[in-house]
Amino acid sequence: MRLEIKKCEFNNSNIKAVIKLSQDWEREDLTYGYCANDKNDLIDKDLFIACFGDKIIGYLFGKCLVIEEMIVPIGKGTKCFEIDEIYVKAEYRSKGIGQALFEYIENYYKQKVDYITLSTATKNYKSILHFYIEKMDMNFWSAKLFKKI
Repeated sequence: MRLEIKKCEFNNSNIKAVIKLSQDWEREDLTYGYCANDKNDLIDKDLFIACFGDKIIGYLFGKCLVIEEMIVPIGKGTKCFEIDEIYVKAEYRSKGIGQALFEYIENYYKQKVDYITLSTATKNYKSILHFYIEKMDMNFWSAKLFKKI
């Protein structure tokens, strides 16, 4: 079976699969403050899934928006696709699936937006920065650091 990436409509089957995967993500405790999705989190979002046959093993969802106030380095009025979430099941990680999801949306939105944006609260910042900056050729803009004392 080969990997397939596709844009999907939110139907009951896809919603259940994404919610189940987000529950797995919450249990993994990879991200500060992450709570599994419910179907309200998915309303008005574009959904992309990674699957082997009919088994969904990863997802990415987000929305297109126009920047309403200037943020450095993206100017007011700029069209963006903002990734809300990208997730791949643990046993399928480091196999290029996250990269395939990202490249799919990059090609999908190439003529529609100027930027792809995302924020992360990951606990594994080294891996995430490696993935997004070195593999996906994104630029680093901002970080909020903390230290409990």
